[in-house]
Amino acid sequence: MSEESEPWMRLLRELFGDEAESALEQLRAMGMDPAALAQASGVADSPGMVEHILGQIRALVRQSRGEDVNWSLAHDVARGVAAQGGDPSVTAAVAARHRTAISAAELWLDAVTDFYPATAEPKIWSRAEWVEATLPTWRYLAGPVAASVSMALTGLLEQERRDLPPEATGTLLSAISPTVCGMHMGEAAGALAREAFGATDLGFPLLNEQRVVLVPRSIDEFAAGLDIDRDTVLAYVALREAAHVRLFGAAPWLAGQLRTSIERYASGVTIDAAALDEAVRSAGLGDPRKLQQALGTGIFASSHSQEQRETLASIETWLALIEGWVDEITARAAAPHIPELGQLQEMMRRRRAAGGPAEDTFAKLMGLELRPRRMRDASAMWAELTRRIGPGRRDDLWSHPDVLPTAVDLEDWRAWVDRVTGEAEPDDIDRELERMLSEDGGASPGDGEAPPEP
Repeated sequence: MSEESEPWMRLLRELFGDEAESALEQLRAMGMDPAALAQASGVADSPGMVEHILGQIRALVRQSRGEDVNWSLAHDVARGVAAQGGDPSVTAAVAARHRTAISAAELWLDAVTDFYPATAEPKIWSRAEWVEATLPTWRYLAGPVAASVSMALTGLLEQERRDLPPEATGTLLSAISPTVCGMHMGEAAGALAREAFGATDLGFPLLNEQRVVLVPRSIDEFAAGLDIDRDTVLAYVALREAAHVRLFGAAPWLAGQLRTSIERYASGVTIDAAALDEAVRSAGLGDPRKLQQALGTGIFASSHSQEQRETLASIETWLALIEGWVDEITARAAAPHIPELGQLQEMMRRRRAAGGPAEDTFAKLMGLELRPRRMRDASAMWAELTRRIGPGRRDDLWSHPDVLPTAVDLEDWRAWVDRVTGEAEPDDIDRELERMLSEDGGASPGDGEAPPEP
């Protein structure tokens, strides 16, 4: 059989056109025997596999044309990752049990906050359904950074392919960057889908509508690692999800504030060209999956601008305030009903402090750690506010961002609470004003004394 009729030669012909022979010579010069590779991969024995591979290549090129990120591929990869280990559809019985847990959670929350529950019907989703509903938010938040990575990767690949035939442009190599970044986005979204309990695991909603969402498979797997009844774990998770949704519904500015801050941070993200170049050279051009994995090895510049540092501090503070409020509210709501509350709280705090799927995902996609630092302080702060001023005035603090504590305030939250509740010790200026007034003795012009000079 001539080389021209070999399946692997057909593959090269499809990729490089009339320059297939030149590409073959270059491969052999690099010590690569296409015939041996084809035999090892099974292509030589299965002409149908060639058509399958070529079909995938054509699809990648078609999907990636004109895009920095292959979002169709991101969707497919996310669905595939989410389905690993099985992702059964939610049965009517499972959905009913979870909706019952949500209904109970809403009743318990009514006793500790005046924030209204969401009016939209709760959703009980499989992981695949979670991916379908949340991927638009991923694209909105992480898309600009992913596009920057794709363009930087394209520039490097342009240099790497200088020795390849010009006809390679527009075929496989032209699709590598969008393909790799699409895989990267999909892997991250799919990984989070495997651990997400609902739509607020990131600390802010992944849906544009106010709706309570639960993912039974993830809750079951979390409960399996605890020595607590599964329904008790479900009740606690439902409480937290419902509390998040109530907060974002009562403070409609909050989700936008967080997203704007993340956008501002992302706009300043820069790529470490040397790290990216090293990652590309280590992975090579032949395996897009290896390239995709290389993107998670520190390709973002470690130095931040002053604006980015301030924005990051702001994001961490917002997340701490949100998680602290949710922690306080769910503790008060669950106390009469869940004896294992303390154990569940500690497990959830550890999960957040360890940087679970949310932090890992954003660290890989944007170099951004979504860690709610000082969360314990925020939780203690909200508990103290509840004790001093009651639930109503406590929740009124969410009426405007300027009313809430800053990152600096949270470092000394007790002093901030004293100021808010009117119990702060008078400072030097207050003492001086009090002294001046007391020396005046309360006299008025009507007593025959001249008023003090201004």
